[in-house]
Order: sequence, then structure tokens, then C-alpha cells
Amino acid sequence: MNALDGTDVCRQTDASGAVARSGPDRPKVTSPVPRDAWDRLLRSDHGAVVTQSLAWRDAVLADGRYHDVSRLYEFGSGRRIALPLVRRRHVAAWTGTTASWPRSWGVGGPICQDGKVSVAEAAAVLADLASGTLAAEVRLPEGADGAWLTAVRGYQVEERAVHMLDLAGGFGEVWSHRFRGTARTAVRKAERAGLEVEVDRSGRALGVFFELYEKSIRRWAAMQHEPVVLTRWRTIRATPPRMLAAVSRHFGKDCEIWVARSNGAPIAAIVVLRSGPNAKYWRGAMDKELATPVRANEYLHSLAIEAACRGGCRCYEMGQSRPGSPLAAFKEKLGATLQPGYTLRTERLPLDAARRRTRDAVKSLIGFRDV
Repeated sequence: MNALDGTDVCRQTDASGAVARSGPDRPKVTSPVPRDAWDRLLRSDHGAVVTQSLAWRDAVLADGRYHDVSRLYEFGSGRRIALPLVRRRHVAAWTGTTASWPRSWGVGGPICQDGKVSVAEAAAVLADLASGTLAAEVRLPEGADGAWLTAVRGYQVEERAVHMLDLAGGFGEVWSHRFRGTARTAVRKAERAGLEVEVDRSGRALGVFFELYEKSIRRWAAMQHEPVVLTRWRTIRATPPRMLAAVSRHFGKDCEIWVARSNGAPIAAIVVLRSGPNAKYWRGAMDKELATPVRANEYLHSLAIEAACRGGCRCYEMGQSRPGSPLAAFKEKLGATLQPGYTLRTERLPLDAARRRTRDAVKSLIGFRDV
């Protein structure tokens, strides 16, 4: 019997009403993961990231497209692992992809008690996941325990890299020894330009952000040699207004929208999220013709990084970017370094290969350029 279709030999019901399942030589499994258990594991896992937080889970579910099928594994040793998971609503395990998280929602992956996992525990979690679904994808956080890669039997492994800025030592250390000279020069130029900056933690500035996002979409379309309508469709599909609104609502004051204005007009904005000791730069938009000459983006990031340092954060995640690209160079100027991460995928039909072929064919047809 498989562990995802509810046909295990042994069942219990915990106090929250969630079904807890177990079987011979297998961990007990509870799905979905109770909030208190998720929170306790998150606090104990020193490698946990913003997108594994309860606020992020709530935002994913508020999107309305997904059903919570997260799983709590309890081993005979007493150790526990929570795996964030969702699947499209009204789609059965055997006809859809179970993801941690869906690609537009970023990194999920296992949350481990004390941040540790054995190879045997990792193998049990991955085997359970693979046994009950048509396809499953797990995006491991950067720095995840190597046991997950040792236990990936039956999974495809895709390497990726994320830019992370170490905040150890506080902002003085970051400014003097991690920011490059060009970044410090850019910030000083922005200060001389007299930019007005506000940080909104209420969601009120979402409208301003989307006005700038529309200008960014047009710029991205030109850079990528792509029709604006297609760029807009892809971008809004990945980050629709309701998604930003849900994140803002569930993170509350931990969702910061930093806006730079020149002569009262908004020229750049970034969205920064916080969870525990971590800060994450999530989305950015700008009016390039106005923002670049006065170095508005460098200024906003420096202020957000300084605030994260004051708030006791230990890292500032800046997301994925293609190595060698202008975006990667921008992040590295601010002291961020590439950290390896991995995506694990298992599927009974070659769905991912078909998706990639379709994407590559469209790119070739329109002459798309990666930037």
C-alpha cells in the first residue's frame, strides 16, 4: 500500500483531526502537518529559509489553486521531519505533480528537527513521496544536509545556485568588507541625489509596486527579444497580483515594500520578506531610465540590508540568477555569493522533459535571449 493515497495499514487521528498513518518499518506519517509541529520544527532547523515559514505556506494556500498535502514524518527514534507539499486542487495524486513548492513559489524542502537528517531518514521520506504520486518535485534549500543527495535513488537531480549575503558581524562589517567599492559609491551617489525612501509594512504600496512592475515587463520584453504580451503573460502568471497580496497579508509587518521616489515620482521598489533570522529579497521593479542614473536599486538594497542587520537577521537571500548575467553581477557587487541548491524530481511519465522541449521550442521560434 502506498503512503499518499490513504491506504496504509495503521491509522490514528491526532488532536487536530489530521490523519496519522504508519506501517511496518516505516515512519508514522501525518498529513497535513499540524501548525504547532511545523512551527516547532522550523524553530529548531538552523537551515530553514523564509519560504519554509508558516506565513509562506499560508500564502501558497491562499492562492486558491493548491491543496495542502504536507507530510509530517515521525521516526521510531522520536525524530521528526516536516515536508511542505501541495498539489493542484481537484487533481488526484496519480494524475498531477506534488510539489515542494510549485516552481513559481520557490524553495520548499524538508524541515528537519535540529537541522539534521540521517541517510536512512532521508531515504524513507523520498521513497514515501515517490510511491504515491505521478510526479513529485522537491526544491531543497541552499545548504541542505548532504544526506538528501545520498538518498536520491530514483530521482533526477538538478543543480541550481542562489545568491546569499552573509550578515554576520552587522551592517558595518557588510558595508566595509562585503559590499564592493562600486556598491558603496553607488549608495553615496543615491544619497547625494536626495531620493525619498519609504518602507511600507501594511501592503499599501502594492499598487505602486505593480505600476513599476508594468514598466519592468516592457523592459524585460525588449531585452529578451520577446513580444510584450508574452512577457506579461509569463510574468503575471508567475507573480499575479493576488500572490503578492497574499504574501503581504500573511507576512504582515514582515513583508517590507521599499519604494524610492525622485521628485515625488516612484522610480524603484523591492519586496523583502523576513522569517526568524532570515531576510529574503523576493521581487523588484523599476523605471530603469530614472532609477539607474541615481542608483536607486543599490540604495534600496543597502537600506533593506541595514534594517535586516538591525533586526538580527543572519542572511539576506537574493534569489536565483544566471551566472555571469548582469543581474548576478549586481548581486555580487552587494557582497552576495553563490550557494548551491538542488531540485529533486521523480516522475512516472516524462512530463518535465516534455515541458522543457515545449519551452525551448517557443524560445527558439521567437529568438528569445536569456539575460
